[in-house]
Amino acid sequence: MLLMSHIVVFHSALGLRPAITRFADRLRAAGHTVTTPDLYDGEVFDTLEQGVAKRDALGIGELIRRALVAVEKVPSDALYVGFSMGTGAAQLLAATRPGARGAVLLHGALPIEALELDAWPASVPLQIHVTTEDPWVDASAVEQLAARVPTIEVHRYVGEQHLFTDEGSPEHLPDAARAAERETLRFLAQHAL
Repeated sequence: MLLMSHIVVFHSALGLRPAITRFADRLRAAGHTVTTPDLYDGEVFDTLEQGVAKRDALGIGELIRRALVAVEKVPSDALYVGFSMGTGAAQLLAATRPGARGAVLLHGALPIEALELDAWPASVPLQIHVTTEDPWVDASAVEQLAARVPTIEVHRYVGEQHLFTDEGSPEHLPDAARAAERETLRFLAQHAL
């Protein structure tokens, strides 16, 4: 019998766009319970510049507060998925919330020190998906995590597109997006309850 988990999916700086809700629906179809917090109160954007302006207007502290409120009623043994900006919330919660089962980071990652941690928790696996030349991704943060996280998978896709999994974005890379989703589903099933 395949065991399923509660998964929290955090959106990118573009907001809770249809691509994110469709992704969440596919997780539900695979048997998972999924929560998709809307950190932007319904606002969505077409460009990263617009979305980053919204992120900056809210501030990182407010976004963290909203993410923490969003998971108050979520079981502590959840898995977290983050897209771009959402990787910060997913990574923080996976690293600091007792019982977290793992995280998938699509389009970004933070260095461990940015989370104000000395080390990544040994019991929390991590999976990262980035393109090889993405100007929005700190490659050194990905390399640091690869060297310091006990259980980690890093998947790199050729290209410079940032939101390559978002089928509504001009950066969409269909083959890479399918591969990333396939590996994400495998990881989530592997680390389910």
